Amino acid sequence: MKKYVVTGGAGFIGSTIVRMLLDKQAGFGDGSVEVVDNLLTGHEHNLEEVRGRGVLNNVTLHKVDIRDGAALVPLLDGADTVFHLAAIPSVPRSIHEPVPSHEVNINGTFNVLQAAAQGKVRRVVYAASSSAYGDTEVLPKTESMAPRPKSPYAVQKLLGEYYASVFHSCFGLETVALRFFNVYGPRQDPSSPYSGVLSLFMKHLLAHTQPTIFGDGGQSRDFTYVEDVAGLCLKASRAKGCEGKMYNAGNGGRYTLNQIWDLLQKIEGVQIAAKYGPPRAGDVRDSMADTVSAATELGHAPQFTIEQGLKKTLEWYRMAEATSGV
Repeated sequence: MKKYVVTGGAGFIGSTIVRMLLDKQAGFGDGSVEVVDNLLTGHEHNLEEVRGRGVLNNVTLHKVDIRDGAALVPLLDGADTVFHLAAIPSVPRSIHEPVPSHEVNINGTFNVLQAAAQGKVRRVVYAASSSAYGDTEVLPKTESMAPRPKSPYAVQKLLGEYYASVFHSCFGLETVALRFFNVYGPRQDPSSPYSGVLSLFMKHLLAHTQPTIFGDGGQSRDFTYVEDVAGLCLKASRAKGCEGKMYNAGNGGRYTLNQIWDLLQKIEGVQIAAKYGPPRAGDVRDSMADTVSAATELGHAPQFTIEQGLKKTLEWYRMAEATSGV
């Protein structure tokens, strides 16, 4: 039986990967899943539906911090694939709290790669970030563009890419880095001031309160539904000829924050004017992924339009609020 490891597997993206790894229809379901998460930004309840339920009980949660390299070694040993998503995933937080962000995103990533190499792991799929591009004069953003990071977080995730590539070239560890573009979807936590903007939009929409948009709202993003990103991670774990490379993991779309808020109001049938605050330090103005390489070499084929993704996400938040008060 194969062993798969998902660091950060109690987060909203990681837990989606966990569920797909247990799904025979997704082409997996052929092994056990080890989740490594210190629950700093993840939540154990994200794994409730796949733990201890008959045939879906091949999931084990290890409450381990990736800064503890020694603890990682036995957990990763002999794994087929490690999906490395554990991080402190926030530009503002990396500015306000740079030390823990550095320790987790850089030192922790090194520990994961080191443990994977020692444990003869076949492949590591690394969650990189589109923030590494910074502001570019041309859109969409292609993998050949020189990085121009604007925040500690962007630098940290970029260094993780470099480490992944070096572990491939120097130590023979198969690695694939995927630059995530503004992932959203069910289970994204809106309770933190550092939460993703769409999870905050959902919270305000259901409460019929005004969201605060930092800047003029004209900044644009390639919002990508979580199942499309998780599906690409699984494809990257098995694709041939991609070792040591980096790919964009976006949808190839571009929407401003004002457009998204307008669309959500239309979906919900309400009119709630947004408030506006000063722009946030380190934020990129515009982002849009070129997905040609990911489609050609990894088989990336996003299944969800922005409207479909927003509707599915909103319904999940509505149900979660009704049952537990998200």
